[in-house]
Amino acid sequence: MLGSCTTPKRDAYLEQEKEQGYNNTMRIVFVGPFAMEPKRTMAVRALPLGKALAARGHQVVMLLPPWDKPQDAGKEWIEDGVYVRNVLLPARLPLLQHLLLTWRLLHSALKHNPAVIHCFKPKSYAGLAAWALWQWKRMGQTQVRLVVDTDDWEGPGGWNELGQYSWVQKRFFAWQERWGLTHCDAVTVASRALETIVWSLGVPPTRVHYLPNGWWPEEHSVAAHKIAALREQYGFGNAPIALLYTRFFEYRLERVLAIIQGVLAKAPETRWLIVGKGLFGEEEQLLAMAREQGLAPYIAYAGWVPPEQLPAYFALAKVAIYPFDDTLINRTKCAVKLIDLLAAGVPVVADNVGQNAEYIEHGISGLLVAPDETEHFVDAVVQLLRDPDLARRLGKAAQARMRNAFAWHKLAERAERAYQSQEPGTSIHNKAAASSLC
Repeated sequence: MLGSCTTPKRDAYLEQEKEQGYNNTMRIVFVGPFAMEPKRTMAVRALPLGKALAARGHQVVMLLPPWDKPQDAGKEWIEDGVYVRNVLLPARLPLLQHLLLTWRLLHSALKHNPAVIHCFKPKSYAGLAAWALWQWKRMGQTQVRLVVDTDDWEGPGGWNELGQYSWVQKRFFAWQERWGLTHCDAVTVASRALETIVWSLGVPPTRVHYLPNGWWPEEHSVAAHKIAALREQYGFGNAPIALLYTRFFEYRLERVLAIIQGVLAKAPETRWLIVGKGLFGEEEQLLAMAREQGLAPYIAYAGWVPPEQLPAYFALAKVAIYPFDDTLINRTKCAVKLIDLLAAGVPVVADNVGQNAEYIEHGISGLLVAPDETEHFVDAVVQLLRDPDLARRLGKAAQARMRNAFAWHKLAERAERAYQSQEPGTSIHNKAAASSLC
């Protein structure tokens, strides 16, 4: 039924909240632009934030429009206190389907009587839901607080240039982004660069809240036999391993191959492991270029690896590289893969671009190199390969930094500040929390 929020999973969630006695907490609804996967924003940004907020006593609901994974339509579950629901998809009718899906998201969100609706990305269906909610607020039909999250720059110079969009989509997404970031009660931004961009749009600094991506505690045991099995699988023997954990679009492929070639010239015993999958088949292009340059015998390509298996791959690495061209996309993004590496204690060499410098303190929790300084990058990698004590020290410091400064349980406080009413002496907590969810 359209907009219905009465389901067995939801009823169990309500009963759980009742038993725990959360009578004076904030009720928050997250609205996503797409499914939990294959795009991972909601899985690696919204969900861990929701878990951290739930652990702090808040009630969190996540609504997803699974247009990019239609088999998830109607699926729901509760994960560490977060009620996740994939709304049903309407019939595929030109234009009308977009309006209906937006209505289902907004209707379902308001049925939960939230104090806050947090829309993740100011584009696609989350952006449409934010637009509709703002009109609803203008008409005085709701006082719910609207917060918009941005973790990438989507418009000119951003994903509009990288994504395979039509010119109509590019213009619409650019408009959505600017409108959404300037028509809400607060904005959460994943990077310092996005923070300054939102300021430049005229949004008062008091409404802009820096909320970088963080680390969520997940324990995956890495037995020695698993590492040995991977070494045997890829034919590494006892060679030191340099890791490239990547999505491939953050850099020019030629530069990565120049780094690999440079390291091999100074440390020929090194073998390279590449983990990840490109957006548009970039991995095939990289491997073809490696074969042409005679580098293929030194490179093993693992492809996409399930998250639960990644710790074993990380444990193989003596060093990891994180190349980043100095582009607007890279300056504004907040790389979760870099967080994964640092939290696992892998010593990392990265380009000093954007958020990389927020996570890595040069010489303390990793090594930073000026962008396009390929020779210096090579020297930094070789230094860590030849100095295991330094590599070990940087890895441990990186792990401690992620867990102490960038744990989602601490970052959740920043989200709470974005959710607070700006008017002195007022609160959005009690009235909304006292009402029933449906």
